[in-house]
Amino acid sequence: MNEETLPVIQGSVCPVPLKHHDTIVMGHGSGGRMTQELIQEIFQPHLASPQLLAGNDFAEMIPAPSHGNGRLAVSTDSHIVSPLVFPGGDIGRLSVCGTVNDVAMSGATPLYLTACFILEEGLSTSLLESIVISMSEAAKEAGVQIVAGDTKVVEKGKADGLFINTTGMGWIPEGVEISGAGAQPGDIVLISGTMGDHGIAVLSARGELGFETEIQSDVAPLNHLIRSVIDAAPHTHVLRDPTRGGLATTLNEIACQSNMCITIEESLIPVQPAVNAACEMLGFDPFYVANEGKVIVIVPEAEAEAALTAMHLNPYGKNAAVIGNVSATPVSRVLLKTKIGGTRIMDVLAGEMLPRIC
Repeated sequence: MNEETLPVIQGSVCPVPLKHHDTIVMGHGSGGRMTQELIQEIFQPHLASPQLLAGNDFAEMIPAPSHGNGRLAVSTDSHIVSPLVFPGGDIGRLSVCGTVNDVAMSGATPLYLTACFILEEGLSTSLLESIVISMSEAAKEAGVQIVAGDTKVVEKGKADGLFINTTGMGWIPEGVEISGAGAQPGDIVLISGTMGDHGIAVLSARGELGFETEIQSDVAPLNHLIRSVIDAAPHTHVLRDPTRGGLATTLNEIACQSNMCITIEESLIPVQPAVNAACEMLGFDPFYVANEGKVIVIVPEAEAEAALTAMHLNPYGKNAAVIGNVSATPVSRVLLKTKIGGTRIMDVLAGEMLPRIC
């Protein structure tokens, strides 16, 4: 776009000549001409929606009666990761998928996102644009619109390149009641795929730990997979994505919410050999390593096979497996049946197991 190009907002010409900058400077956060240039050069071309193009400080939303009776689901999350681009994804895809998935864990159909960008002075504008394009592609894959946004710039050294906050909104159909408190005795526990891929991919991309790997992050929008699971298993009790803290921490959260005991079998939990090898070398447990494209599904035993089949039919669920069950006692516990035949408590970690990755 050259200096003679004048963007049109709400049907009128906005007299702001666009000028290219190789890096973010403090003027991009001024709220004036340079801020408008940044929005018009990088954000609007890739994240355009009718609400964003209106140019207001708010988004007018169409109510959701077309989705039938139900309830609104809202989730918000802030995304930080180093490096900003890693094998299999980047902070842009991570921000969209993370919030889409959080909304979808309620059984909702995600509809809209807002996005707030905290830019550090000196950030490459070409890198920023590639991340915005990645966000656009992830939003299209998930079938959601980015309807409002904000941009702030901080001085060099005051942020790690780029932080993104996203808020998601979706519609929970009438009759869907899914929460961490919903696990019941006799339920079956399933996982949609291999554990630890995201955490190990990000760590390897840093080049700080003395190993290289071909592992790709699993970051992905799971709302379509989740919809197929609910259609196949309409009495699904719990959906939860095992992100920070991994499978072990998330199962403990569910066990405490529901006052149930969750027992899983180590031999049934899918883990890529390369992830296992990296964890053994670094002294990590893959069950505590973060994931960004997996979901724990807890369903009545009668619907477990249908739920598993539905996951296998989705590319993001091809490695799905049954990994355990729910019982009434001991309350608020997660038990692991080990490969050598023993049973031990799988607790939450007292501190950080590994460098922060999200």
